[in-house]
Amino acid sequence: MQSANQNAAKRGVKEGIKYYADRYFIKAMGAMAKGIFASLLIGTILTQFARIPWEPLQNVLNALVAVCTNGYVIGAAIGAAIALALGAKTLTLCSAVVVGAIGYTSGAGGAGPVGSYVAAVIATETGRLVEGRTKIDILLVPLAALLTGGVIGYLLGRPLGAFMNWLGQTIGKATYLNPIPMGIIISVTIGLTLTAPISSAAIAAMIFSDKLLTGDPNFDLGLKLAAGAATIGCCCHMVGFAAASFRENRWGGVVSLGLGTSMLQVPNVLKHPQIIIPPVIASAILGPLGTTVFQMKNIGVAGGMGTCGLVGQIGTFTTMLAEGSDWWMILIKVLILHILAPALLTLTLSELMRRFKWIKKNDMLLE
Repeated sequence: MQSANQNAAKRGVKEGIKYYADRYFIKAMGAMAKGIFASLLIGTILTQFARIPWEPLQNVLNALVAVCTNGYVIGAAIGAAIALALGAKTLTLCSAVVVGAIGYTSGAGGAGPVGSYVAAVIATETGRLVEGRTKIDILLVPLAALLTGGVIGYLLGRPLGAFMNWLGQTIGKATYLNPIPMGIIISVTIGLTLTAPISSAAIAAMIFSDKLLTGDPNFDLGLKLAAGAATIGCCCHMVGFAAASFRENRWGGVVSLGLGTSMLQVPNVLKHPQIIIPPVIASAILGPLGTTVFQMKNIGVAGGMGTCGLVGQIGTFTTMLAEGSDWWMILIKVLILHILAPALLTLTLSELMRRFKWIKKNDMLLE
């Protein structure tokens, strides 16, 4: 009887860990990325259209960009997205919008996305505990959410902002000083994160945030090259899996994997781990080429997007055009390192593995 109770307790602990890991590291972080897309990323894209030489259009788009890239708006969008993902009701959702803005802008220089994430998660969980338990929810829910998520978000703003600044500086300096090993590490790591059931875009938004740019040309170059290597790693998994699995998934796989997400291959990776080898090797080869020979740059959330909706490519164009690069040269580099090389390398490696029966027919079939 005691043994059965112990086994039941262990199963309960495992199920609890799985539940909270899924809730906070998959659902909440994925929602954070969506909030960033709907605000900061859209604002970045609109910046390019604002270059069209027609003053009425420029005035409108510049006004939209100013709103979309405002820290309070970005934080509010993150708070709303997280609250929705965690099943919040109206009052809790509205409170999460407020604390998301507080978390994003609090502290020295603002904590950014990670501040919004922490504040919104705490506020949402607190609001869900309170909502529906009294007849004065309209007062208690916002108060509880604001006094927990808002206060904690504000207090954590300074240390979180300082930590992210330190992490960004470390990555930027390391990439500038050691572009080859850092190109390998970042490309492989972010590529694997993209395929894993967590949000590479959210991680990129925190690590490669443009808020971390200091004006130091060496550090800023290193950070942008690191984000560029991350983009390449994501492309190796998305375009690579699309090419390697073409015989099983045909053009539907090209669209869903190449323009959607390589996360669709997670069930197959769990059953046949060897299929992850080709895109990982491609990432390790192309990442350092991006940080050295091709000097591929990016910044912010786009660094963790790869070819998903071509966001990684838009971010690359935006970043490199702003530095005076010719559009045709950027296009050539993007076509080579984001599309052609990942496809050819991954396909070649996977075909070699198929020949040795390490990868078998339908190992990469999408159900």
